[in-house]
Amino acid sequence: MLIATDLDGTLVPNDNVVLPPFTASVLHQMDTAGVPVVFVTARPLRWMGAFWPHVGNHGMAIVSNGAITYDAHEGRIVSLAGIGSEVGLAVCHAITGALPGARFAIECTDGIRLDPQYVEPYPAPGAPRGPLDEIWTDPAVKLLVRHPDIEPDLLHNQVAAIVGDAATVTWSVSGLVEISAAGITKASALQSLCESLDVRSDNVIAFGDMPNDIPMLMWAGTSYAVANAHESVQVVAQHSAPSCADEGVAQVLERLLKSTVPLAGE
Repeated sequence: MLIATDLDGTLVPNDNVVLPPFTASVLHQMDTAGVPVVFVTARPLRWMGAFWPHVGNHGMAIVSNGAITYDAHEGRIVSLAGIGSEVGLAVCHAITGALPGARFAIECTDGIRLDPQYVEPYPAPGAPRGPLDEIWTDPAVKLLVRHPDIEPDLLHNQVAAIVGDAATVTWSVSGLVEISAAGITKASALQSLCESLDVRSDNVIAFGDMPNDIPMLMWAGTSYAVANAHESVQVVAQHSAPSCADEGVAQVLERLLKSTVPLAGE
């Protein structure tokens, strides 16, 4: 068995950098029982430092919506699927042509880079800022899109229609569109990791709360949406867990620990 869980809004409150004590305790118990709990998050590497102590013996985490699989024990990127500048700039040109005023940023392995108009709500001191064709010098693990004048849901839908199959469009925060390389999702990265660990999808239990979690929830043999999840996530998930605020993932995992069925090796 393997547990795959989103972080923000699922395992921890949005933007939190500390695991609640009960959740931390349950994750440790799962690890002791031989069941890996893999964090599968939209967060970039630069926001993961506080979570590395909780990764467990397996050492692996999936970040940036599946673009990076990371070995926290060795402090190295195991796999990276980024968007090259040629493809990325073409995508940005298509979006700008249809939605004048769109603003862009790219997440790279060394941090975020911003176009001149992009408004970053989180502090990013020293982040390069300039025309995309000048700052896009490395593969981007995520292309971020905002627009000051378009309602969030409409923006998500319009960008997805514009981009088509040239890249993967999703979102986890209202008003922010997240674009990954074509075919890259939380599910694609989780599947690759599970294959390396010889874990079948029907032995994976996944937890999520936002649309970027949907591919992972649909791939896993067992899926849970926390009670605070977006409506689209609740529709596809097989089960409901208590809310993130109530440490719902930990509650479900604690019940698994107390079950009479052996966990490891299921």
